[in-house]
Amino acid sequence: MSKKPKNAISPTREEDYPEWYQQVIKAADLAENSPSRGCMIIKPWGWGIWEQIQSALDAMIKEGGAENAYFPLFIPLNFLEREAKHVEGFAKECAVVTHHRLEAKDGKLVPTGELEEPFIVRPTSETIIGDAFSRWVQSYRDLPLLINQWANVVRWEMRPRMFLRTAEFLWQEGHTVHADEECARKEVHRALEMYRVLAEDYLALPVIMGEKTETERFPGAVSTLCIEAMMQDRKALQAGTSHYLGTNFSQACGINFLDEKGEQKLGHTTSWGVSTRLVGGLIMTHADDDGLRVPPKIAPKHAVVLPVIPKDEQRAEILEYTEGLSKELRELQYAGKSLVVEHDTRDLRGGEKSWSWVKKGIPIRIEVGPRDIESGSVVIFRRDQNAKEKIFLKRNELVEKLPSILDEIQANYFKQAKNYQAEHTTTKVKNLEEMKEYFTPKNKNKPEIHAGFVLAPYAESKESEKLINEFKVTVRCFPLNQDGSEGNCVVSGQPTKKKAIFAKSY
Repeated sequence: MSKKPKNAISPTREEDYPEWYQQVIKAADLAENSPSRGCMIIKPWGWGIWEQIQSALDAMIKEGGAENAYFPLFIPLNFLEREAKHVEGFAKECAVVTHHRLEAKDGKLVPTGELEEPFIVRPTSETIIGDAFSRWVQSYRDLPLLINQWANVVRWEMRPRMFLRTAEFLWQEGHTVHADEECARKEVHRALEMYRVLAEDYLALPVIMGEKTETERFPGAVSTLCIEAMMQDRKALQAGTSHYLGTNFSQACGINFLDEKGEQKLGHTTSWGVSTRLVGGLIMTHADDDGLRVPPKIAPKHAVVLPVIPKDEQRAEILEYTEGLSKELRELQYAGKSLVVEHDTRDLRGGEKSWSWVKKGIPIRIEVGPRDIESGSVVIFRRDQNAKEKIFLKRNELVEKLPSILDEIQANYFKQAKNYQAEHTTTKVKNLEEMKEYFTPKNKNKPEIHAGFVLAPYAESKESEKLINEFKVTVRCFPLNQDGSEGNCVVSGQPTKKKAIFAKSY
């Protein structure tokens, strides 16, 4: 009887998916829970991934004409009250500052100095940015106004999970003002396409671009577009959103301008954002039972050189050689940037050192020992292959081929995820009973492994959404790519030409 192969992560995805997710974060040294309830400490490797996401996205944001600015963390309570649907949508998630100092009383610090008006800790910035825009926009010559902010936000989560739902998280939020609806909607679609490129070309995360139902829209928006991705437990993850806000926030905040004819008009506004949730999506899409796998384009480091030193007297020679190799590789270019190569000289056992990088998901491990130096060779390990699968290359071959190998790894991750999404998306569900059966776990011992996505005709209504919500399924979106064929709604049976994606979700 063959032995079950040992994995670096326990439990495996199949055994306990939610716990596997937490263990991957721990093994990859991405983050840890904070003493502040519901918050996380992002560690250097996790921060490095977020920095790469930031760098790629920030360049695209600026290419689209937006400029970065910063707005206050604290928002006056009355600002949030200005847009009724907005305050209704966020009221239950708000953290509120009510006092401005602490005093010692009976050996304890107690809040005193009650504020005349409480501050809301930023859950999103439409209202306070809208207030600034009301001063910045006076004439049609001031439009379009395109502003982006990199910031932290607070939404009081009852069931926090690192990178997916935390009380405090990091994001960017774009806010724009336009002269008319057509220009504003173009910006909404431009932002969504930017997010698709980020997800697919950088994170190797295949996504479905679509529009949310009225129930799932951003509070106060006229329409919300989104990108939705499938995780390895087959649940959906909303990976980015772009909102057309119409003139709702302009009315609430007083964003008016004089048009070419000298008439007062309301600005048409948009907002769009992605967050550190993308790191959670990266983990749940690409990680395996040996740890994280990071697509090269957003990896903090592309390769690690691991000196193999069997005898102490060989140490100096081997380290000199591997440092030289590391420097040579750093001169290479990948995806428009210099290759980032770690020369790992830590005093650890070879296996322990190598596995620490496997778990972090570094794309390439390069081992060099005395025999390799003699033959002018190296041993490389690709993270998209078995952790112990060796590839032997001459040193000059490695220097020549490393950027193209990284391209192959990037493409393989996307292909694997794309195939997984296609394999677990069905168009065969025809009615509510079949949908309920499809989403009912077949294995009661492992309810966390879900069926996948259903693509089916859907006539939008609140009553239909309530019916599917009863078995914890939501309408993720109406895909933007519709074929226009007529069918019967999978919930109500009414005729419709629109299809929707249904799934359980994070």
